[in-house]
Amino acid sequence: MNVEKKSIAELNLCYAIGQIKSGDEHSFVVATEKEGECQRFDLEGNYLETVWTEPGGVMTLLQVPNSNGAFLSTHKFYSPNNSKEALLVLATPVNSDGEPVETLAEEHTWLVTELAEIPFLHRFDILSRNGKYYIIACALKSDHEYRDDWTHPGKILVAELPENLLDYDLNQGKPLPFTVIKDGLTKNHGYTKQIYNGVETSLVGTENGVFRVTPPANDNDDWQVDRIIDMPTSDVRVIDIDGDGMLEYMTFAPFHGEDLYVFKEVDGKLEQIYHHDEPMPFLHALWAGELNGVPTFLVGNRHGDRDLFAMRYDNEKEEFFFIQIDHDCGPTNVDVYQYEGHDYIIATNREINEVALYKLS
Repeated sequence: MNVEKKSIAELNLCYAIGQIKSGDEHSFVVATEKEGECQRFDLEGNYLETVWTEPGGVMTLLQVPNSNGAFLSTHKFYSPNNSKEALLVLATPVNSDGEPVETLAEEHTWLVTELAEIPFLHRFDILSRNGKYYIIACALKSDHEYRDDWTHPGKILVAELPENLLDYDLNQGKPLPFTVIKDGLTKNHGYTKQIYNGVETSLVGTENGVFRVTPPANDNDDWQVDRIIDMPTSDVRVIDIDGDGMLEYMTFAPFHGEDLYVFKEVDGKLEQIYHHDEPMPFLHALWAGELNGVPTFLVGNRHGDRDLFAMRYDNEKEEFFFIQIDHDCGPTNVDVYQYEGHDYIIATNREINEVALYKLS
């Protein structure tokens, strides 16, 4: 694997990444953990525009399905000790009359609407099943009375995605309503979407383990929440890494921890098959998918050597191996896209305030 790195922005404590498709245009947005900007870039890493300048506190960025480029974001999640006022917001590209544009190719500014106040909102996503869309929101904890207070466990909340999110506005007394489907989740930090048995589901990583969350099949059904891993888990991703038709689940443990595990799904049950023999302090960045056609986990940690690795499986040697992509960078999140025949990795290297783009060949 050949890697060509390009540092595309200096953004203080950069954290979240979101990909945007509007008409024929693809781009991505990056935003900060603390007070700061959200910036948009093209797929070559060129700066396009600033979406907002404040307030920051962004943990998740996600485009609204079938939208003109409008996306959802967290605001005011600054740390586990300072996020009581966290919000779910909507960023909409609008014209000079304040009406949504057709695509981002048109002249536009950004309208940011506060949809709901969800204390300690950390991760969220949109799931679809049988023609319905749902927002699933994960709160790291529920309240906070003193530094490092974990006595108020987090929760999972859901809302049906309305046809027009602009019908809701917290500041106009019309918040988007959410319902709690699971509480009692301490350090509710990890999240990924998984298509499981043909259904879009969520995997949620907590001190209580990893839970699979399945949307209802119809209006008469309830949400289903099943624990699939008992071990305290900070993050989780899934791929068939060895090509045998059975899925592997990578986890980081415990919360913001230093232990990397891999579990294998055999006959519907998960068995631990790997534990990395060296600690990797403050594991945080995690992605799973194909890079250059090869099943890969991307792994990054924020303390110690602060590396970004690709982890793969050698079928001949029957062992995992690591490829170093970057060193002393401290990534918080990574994402991947394809452009003009190449795979690219976007990384928010928070510990050095760098947004980086890695071109693979």
